[in-house]
Amino acid sequence: MKTLYFDCVSGASGDMIIGSLLDLGTDPLYLKEELSKLGIDSEYEITIKKVNKNGITATKFDVLLKDHAHLHHHDHEHEHIHDESQMEHGHPHDHHEPAGGNVQSVHDHSHTDRHHHHSHEGHGHSHDKHHEPHSLTEVSHSHSHSHQTYSSIKRMIESSALLEEVKSLSIAIFQKIAEAEGKIHGVPVEKVHFHEVGAVDSIIDIVGTAILVCSIKPDKIYASPVPVGSGKIAIDHGLYPVPAPATLEILRGVPIEESNVRFELTTPTGAAIIAVLAERFGSIPSITVDTVGYGAGNKTFPSHPNVIRSIIGHSN
Repeated sequence: MKTLYFDCVSGASGDMIIGSLLDLGTDPLYLKEELSKLGIDSEYEITIKKVNKNGITATKFDVLLKDHAHLHHHDHEHEHIHDESQMEHGHPHDHHEPAGGNVQSVHDHSHTDRHHHHSHEGHGHSHDKHHEPHSLTEVSHSHSHSHQTYSSIKRMIESSALLEEVKSLSIAIFQKIAEAEGKIHGVPVEKVHFHEVGAVDSIIDIVGTAILVCSIKPDKIYASPVPVGSGKIAIDHGLYPVPAPATLEILRGVPIEESNVRFELTTPTGAAIIAVLAERFGSIPSITVDTVGYGAGNKTFPSHPNVIRSIIGHSN
């Protein structure tokens, strides 16, 4: 029996999760080809490289969002310091880090995770993926951008040529986020709006994760308790506690691990992916380990490596 285990060493974000799955040895070209089935290639590019986090070599997954003549680099990582409007503008990705190798540069317009953390490292706007806007959504109904609401994102995924299992998993993760945001903002799930930039980020992170997980074909998926960080984050509405309301709502029923790190370690997208995928939470199960992958965030913490670790193992 094949088991996939997510060891949330430093929380979870969409970009970090994809980075760890690619580090396991999954095919980045296959990921790019499958993501192209969404028909939004013109809106983003993907970069994949090796970086070093506190002595651990990890894969950093980045999405470069194309905004007219500018490329918005969405770096994913753990640290919310921007106001909600910034966060929702796709500034929470911490995928950028000057250090690290230039392993692969896959020009693929795909990426998703709404950490909108402005980190001016690398090219363009570096979004801390581990910093997804506390709210990946916005309640405003005045936007007419494509694939912005939960309903439109769901339709886009359903009408694509992706595998059915990838579609259903992707929609389940998006629904988890939309239900949490809808409850917090007091709006129907179908009317929950994802910010234009955040939507592209989230689509790539969530659908990309579903593509890679389905390619691994695990029989069981488990995860460790999830550290969420501590402190407060500044958004338009004032100072909000960590974890952000949406993240905490998404993690209902999921064991949270105490952390003294004063940053937002787990984003709504990361929380939703883990909450939907993992059927059990605890320490590493009894398995014979086959492969191990590390996905990097953008921040560097003195006390621990800013990574998530994915493990594939088997048992009788």
